Amino acid sequence: MNPYEMACYQLERAAEIAGVDEGIVEYLKVPDRAVEVKVPVKMDDGSLRIFTGYRVQHCGIRGPYKGGIRYHPNVTMDEVKALAMWMTWKCALVNIPFGGGKGGVRVNAKELSRGELERLTRRFTTMLIPFIGPERDIPAPDMYTDEQTMAWMMDTYSVYKGYAVPGIVTGKPVSLGGSLGRNSATGRGVAIIARESAKAIGMDISEMTVAVQGYGNVGYWAAKTLHEMGATIVAVSDSRGGVFNPEGLDPDEVLEFKRKTGTVVGYEGEQITNEELLELDVDVLVPAAIENVINESNMRNIKARLVVEGANGPITPEAEEYLDKKCELVVPDILANSGGVIVSYFEWVQDLERYFWDLEKVNAELEKILVRAFNDLLRTKQEYGDILWRDAAMVVALDRVVEALRKRGIFP
Repeated sequence: MNPYEMACYQLERAAEIAGVDEGIVEYLKVPDRAVEVKVPVKMDDGSLRIFTGYRVQHCGIRGPYKGGIRYHPNVTMDEVKALAMWMTWKCALVNIPFGGGKGGVRVNAKELSRGELERLTRRFTTMLIPFIGPERDIPAPDMYTDEQTMAWMMDTYSVYKGYAVPGIVTGKPVSLGGSLGRNSATGRGVAIIARESAKAIGMDISEMTVAVQGYGNVGYWAAKTLHEMGATIVAVSDSRGGVFNPEGLDPDEVLEFKRKTGTVVGYEGEQITNEELLELDVDVLVPAAIENVINESNMRNIKARLVVEGANGPITPEAEEYLDKKCELVVPDILANSGGVIVSYFEWVQDLERYFWDLEKVNAELEKILVRAFNDLLRTKQEYGDILWRDAAMVVALDRVVEALRKRGIFP
C-alpha cells in the first residue's frame, strides 16, 4: 500500500470496530482540499527551476487545519494526503481543537543554498496565502524544515497582510512568538507516554531499561527525559550505528560526543548496528528514526516489553499485529509522538493572546494532556478487548471527529 491507501485502511478498520456509517467513512477518506502549486525559484547561478508544492487540508470539522511542511525529493500528493489524515486523528486523540493538514515541496533541500531555500520558502508561502491563516490553516516544521523556515513563512505572510501575524505558523523562533518547550516537546512526550505505559503494566519507569533507535531531536529528548525519570538508557543509535552499555549511558554526554564527531558510533561501550539495537533484551524500545524498521524480517526477535513509537510508522502492519500479542503494550505514533503538535497548539494560543507562558507551565500542560489521552486510550482498549492498540487509538479519535460532524451536520 502507498501511504494514502494505508491511512484509508486504518480508517476502515477503526470504523468497523466503532460501527461508523459507511457514508461518513467515505466522507473522511477524502480531504476537504488538496492543493498542488508550482514554485518557481531563481537559483544562485541565475537559472530558473520549477518545484512542485502541496498542501492538503483533511478535515476542518473540529478546528483549523494543523500540520507540518516538509522539503524532500520523494514528496507526493498521496503521501501528503495520508499525513494530513493522520494529523486529524492525532489532534482528535489528544483532544486539541485542530483538524489535520500537511504540506511539502518536492526538493532535495540539502542541494540548495540558504538563499535558494529562502526564495523557495517565500514563493511557496505566497502560493498558499489564499488557503492558510491563523484561523484557517497553521503550518509547522517537518522533515528538512526548521524554525528558520517558519520565520520566513511568517514574515512573508505578514508582509502581505501589512502587520505581524505570529499565529500563522508554529515551531518558529521564540523571538518571533515561538513557544518555550517546543523543541523538546515530541521527545518529552514520548518519555511521558513510556512512563504511563510502564504504570499500566504495573512497573516503575525508574526500574526499566531503555533502547532508543534514532538519536536526533526526538530520540535525544526522549532519552534525556527518561534518564531524568530514573530509567537506564542502555543503547542509542543514529544512521551510522549505535552504542550499547548495560550499565547505562548519559544522554547529554552522548549528544556532546555526537556533536563533536557527527555520530554516536565510537562512544564508550559496545558498538552495535541499528538492527542489533532493535533486538536487545530491554524493557522499553523507542524506535525514533525512520519508518518500517520493525517488520516481518525481525519482528520475532523483538524482546522489549513496551514499544513506544517515536517515529512515524516505524512498525509495519504485519509486525504490529504480531507484537501486539507478544509485547505487553505497543503505543502507536499518533499518541506517542503527539507532544509536538500539543505544544504547537500552546504556541498558537499564546500568539493569539499575545501572552506567553514559562517553560514550567508548557511542560505541565503537555503532561496533563498526554496523561489524559493515554488514559482515554487505555479505557478504550479495555472496553473493546482484543483489538490493536492502534485501533483503540483510532477509535478514540474517530469517535470525536464523527461526533463533531454529526453535531455540525452537512451543509447545505
